[in-house]
Amino acid sequence: MTTDFLPDMHIKKGSKILILRFSSIGDIILTTPVIRCLKQQTEAEIHYLTKSKFSELLADHPQIDKLWTFERDWTEIKTALLTEKFDLIIDLHKNIRSYHISWVLGVKTLRFDKLNFRKWLAVVSKYNCLPKKHIVDRYFDALKTCGILNDGRGLDCFFHAQDLANFKLPDKYVVGVLGATYFTKQIPAQKWKELIEKTNLPMVLLGGTNERLLAEELLSKFPNQITNLCGHTTLRQSAAVIQSCEYLVTPDTGMMHIGAALKKSMHVYWGNTIPEFGMYPYYGDQQLPWYSHEVKNLSCRPCSKLGYAACPKGHFRCMMEQEV
Repeated sequence: MTTDFLPDMHIKKGSKILILRFSSIGDIILTTPVIRCLKQQTEAEIHYLTKSKFSELLADHPQIDKLWTFERDWTEIKTALLTEKFDLIIDLHKNIRSYHISWVLGVKTLRFDKLNFRKWLAVVSKYNCLPKKHIVDRYFDALKTCGILNDGRGLDCFFHAQDLANFKLPDKYVVGVLGATYFTKQIPAQKWKELIEKTNLPMVLLGGTNERLLAEELLSKFPNQITNLCGHTTLRQSAAVIQSCEYLVTPDTGMMHIGAALKKSMHVYWGNTIPEFGMYPYYGDQQLPWYSHEVKNLSCRPCSKLGYAACPKGHFRCMMEQEV
């Protein structure tokens, strides 16, 4: 039998806990304070379940005792999970799949409030009734019943120094993040050209294979100022590149959260999403400068809590009217 809310409970030393978070890059990074505080404050045995394509970010996490992954469906490893006999599941994803997992495993489950109705209301009516609280702090609100407190140290991201060994980079540089999961979160080519023209340092471009054409376009216009790594880095290599940069220029994307984990200052350009959704750069108790850029007072924004493959209105004003 599972429940969203548990009465006050004490997690005993050696308890076996399974954390659920399946996607995406940023979402995984945002759970790292929970992993750290659970381990350090309870000495529990920490297991983590996610999709294989995101496991790279957690493979070297020192506080995870066992990392579980699946390709398409978690039932690929159902039998193995059943043999573990977990004492508690902490569901930081809260969807049909995560409910199914806790039901099948028959384990007491703690879930946080995703505030999906309030997000939906913000999208549909443009009325913001969301709390002024980051999603990480909302995770810890759910954990208070177990006595787990936020240590204020922010996010974690682990990689090896050799992850940077294959790249020749400028001594000082800015990172420009071209990629985002959805088009309506991406900074358009014209805005990148304006940004690069105003940047005094060389810029290293990060993104996937989908961003190669845009990267090549920018490289042809700024051949002496651009280093193009789009499609050439793993997630850990991208983190290593960010670690050595002066600051980031990024949309609302997973690399933004990696930058926050590495305590980097940044300029964040918001398209269809808004910081009020609670997933802006999170530094914990450390106050670091980051700069939020958004086109205010657009009647169509936010148009989605996630994003679209094209602007629903066809004008993309939320990005095209950004001042750089």
